[in-house]
Amino acid sequence: MKKALLGAAMVALSHCALADTQYTLTIDDGTHHLGDVQVQFDKIGQSYIDAKLPAWRTGRYDILNLANGVRYFEALDSEGDTLKWQKVDKSTWRIFLDKPTAVTLNYQVYANQLGLRSRHIDDSHAFIDASGFFMFSEATRNEPVSVQFDVPKQWHSVSGMDNGDNDHHFIANNYDVLVDSPIESGINSHYEFTVDGRDYELVIWGQGNYDAEKMVTDLTTLVKTGDVIWDDYPYQRYVFMVHATSGARGATEHLNSTIIQRHRDKFAKREDYLGFIATAAHEFIHTWNVKAYRPEGLVPYDYLAPNYSRLLWLAEGSTSYLEDHLLLRSELMSKEEFFKDLGKRIDRHLKTPGREVQSAAHTSFDKWINAGGDHGRNFSTNIYSEGSLISMVLDLKLLSDSDGAVSYRDVHRELYKRHRLPEGFNETDVLAILKDISGQDYTQWWQNHVDSPLQVDFDALLATVGLQRTYSEDAKQSPSLDVQGKLDNGLVELTHVRRDGAAWQANLTAGDSIVAINGKRVSSDLATLVEQFAVGEQVEITYFRRDNLRTTTLTLGGEYNEAATIKAVDNPTAAQQALFKVWMGVDLI
Repeated sequence: MKKALLGAAMVALSHCALADTQYTLTIDDGTHHLGDVQVQFDKIGQSYIDAKLPAWRTGRYDILNLANGVRYFEALDSEGDTLKWQKVDKSTWRIFLDKPTAVTLNYQVYANQLGLRSRHIDDSHAFIDASGFFMFSEATRNEPVSVQFDVPKQWHSVSGMDNGDNDHHFIANNYDVLVDSPIESGINSHYEFTVDGRDYELVIWGQGNYDAEKMVTDLTTLVKTGDVIWDDYPYQRYVFMVHATSGARGATEHLNSTIIQRHRDKFAKREDYLGFIATAAHEFIHTWNVKAYRPEGLVPYDYLAPNYSRLLWLAEGSTSYLEDHLLLRSELMSKEEFFKDLGKRIDRHLKTPGREVQSAAHTSFDKWINAGGDHGRNFSTNIYSEGSLISMVLDLKLLSDSDGAVSYRDVHRELYKRHRLPEGFNETDVLAILKDISGQDYTQWWQNHVDSPLQVDFDALLATVGLQRTYSEDAKQSPSLDVQGKLDNGLVELTHVRRDGAAWQANLTAGDSIVAINGKRVSSDLATLVEQFAVGEQVEITYFRRDNLRTTTLTLGGEYNEAATIKAVDNPTAAQQALFKVWMGVDLI
């Protein structure tokens, strides 16, 4: 490691004139997910400096304790002599100074968190989110930074940051830009295109069943749609990064780029590809909503502690809602696909008992601690799905109340105009915008729909734009245990028991393992097994709990075997058709 760091120091020194803080990452043991980091701070005049590594990364509201990958830490003064240091908390290294001096930090990072999109190194690439690699000091946080990579010769490095004097050198105005500008370095495919005078890049790491040319074509179409909502673009250059992997899934928005991860075989089928392009639309919208304007609880970022806000539903859920507007208007999604997706969102909401317990504002504030799984579904909501539906409810109310003159897009247009960073916005600001654009006070509406658990008459809501929820001719009420589980060796381990459902009423709980129904051993999935019974019929459940065999009597519930679909009502009125056209930008029929 020492040899690598000495070489890195020579590289970094050649860039000292370019920035006040220089970072160098050397990768010569990618197989074991290791990288050597050097940080050079300009002359420090105080008695100590605190070097910090973020405890979380932007776009994921969870404490990740990223300092857990740091080893072999050392601090040197401008003459190369060792400086004393100690850790003062889990993410902070305090370096003591006897006299004013420049400070150099050397340490190793273990980078094997691909799915967290924080840090990953292997023998083919490195994905660098600065929060997982590069320490910072509050004293120098706002000063320019420079990042140099010493990587295998065949690797190619790409970032939304500006390049320095070589292909593996990047510069940024400050640490906040660096931490929001990930770098993809490695063996990858690289494409460039220009739209309306703005430069775009697509970089793909990994082999898969994707069609890169189609991706470029559709992304070219997508990025033209920003003016559907906003008056201008907050960037001149933007990078789409794609990981085609075997396991990692998800995506994260950044200041000038996005990282999208999908299974390598989940691109070719239309449903899979629609998932990709919808994710790209979601992250593209985030370039405005969150990266250009965001709730004041997230301004500025506190990288070591939770950043609380009651408006995460607006930051994330509204983004989920608005993605369909861009996809539908650009014809990247068909109207039928939109209807199918909307039907699934509503169905999922109605089958989540937590919607009756936790409001969107509450779940936003508690995002840092809200757990998923069985308890989460029964007693919590989700900022994405719940926020998306609230956004739709608000949009249709604005449209209905104004005869189509005002929409939710106007709210986001005004947030972009009035609350561009570094200023954040709060609930009072959003209510002020609603009153300004509509002429009405939305305080009570906010109390009923945001501060309280969401209750919506979806049939009445959809009717305003000529839509209805309905079931296909093949749909039927099927008997149900109101559970989810996984079959393994003749046992079905329950992973979710719906609150107040059939199994819940029979005192079954997640973790129980069903072995038989009416004395017949479980040999297939539960849905197939209970088809022989009728809704409302009583059955005997034999199950294990803590390795003890038990029985209980259960009255089967009932639910449709498919989600309700959305379609146009028969003979929609002219008013319904007109409002739908203003709402989604396409004709209803």
